[in-house]
Amino acid sequence: MDPRRELLQKCQYFILDMDGTFYLGDDIIPGSLEFMDTLKKTGREFLFFTNNSSKSPEVYIQKLAKMGCNITREQIMTSGDVTIAYLNTYFKNKSVYLVGTPALEKSFHDQGIILFNDNIENYVPGNHPVERKPDIVVIGFDTTLTYQKLERASSYIRSGSLFFATHLDINCPTANGFIIDVGAFCAAIQLSTGVAPRYFGKPYPETIEMILAHTKGRKDELAFVGDRLYTDVATGVQNGVPGLLVLSGEATLEDVEKSKIKPDAIFANLKEIADLLE
Repeated sequence: MDPRRELLQKCQYFILDMDGTFYLGDDIIPGSLEFMDTLKKTGREFLFFTNNSSKSPEVYIQKLAKMGCNITREQIMTSGDVTIAYLNTYFKNKSVYLVGTPALEKSFHDQGIILFNDNIENYVPGNHPVERKPDIVVIGFDTTLTYQKLERASSYIRSGSLFFATHLDINCPTANGFIIDVGAFCAAIQLSTGVAPRYFGKPYPETIEMILAHTKGRKDELAFVGDRLYTDVATGVQNGVPGLLVLSGEATLEDVEKSKIKPDAIFANLKEIADLLE
């Protein structure tokens, strides 16, 4: 018997990554819908969790629907959600300079986060001393990133603002290769300021706590599935939960050999997991 099959029999609640696991860009990965059908047939549950904070949960719901996967708001969570929850719990009414897309800005605003606006007109790099600053700078996966945003964020952090980031991912997989992600943005800011960020999302404790609250503490039934060793798989194995790697996105078998983080099982894609579950 394939030992992976025995492991999967214990998994009743799958925490699923999206980018590189369920789809690439706007293209669903073959077998993903079959995987969802198998979960339904076998009485299992799922929660989509993506570190990608460039879109709101509502946008992801619409994106999945176009791929033939219909979910509710209760079946998806993002690193943006975790960051917002943390800010509302520990930094209520503090001002935040957010480096993020309009969709992420709307999510922060809708959840009561006070967004800091520096109102700089005729911006010239270095010509605007920091006379007032936000309490916190948050770096998200900003696909509308500009030099002004990077420079302002760095200046505020250098002047004492706290430095947070929605997630650690260095690259984001797409159908045509990889694009730069939050971890790389933060590396530039850290090199400039000498200040390291506090990350949220996978694999950090705040994410585990939020997921366990959402799943009502069913830790012994969980499995984390994704294409990244240092986020998706690490969230599982570092917390006593199966971390399942799929090779449909970022990580390769060569990466596994070099990594200190070892997945509990490796699969080509979600379809292979579905086949073994049945």
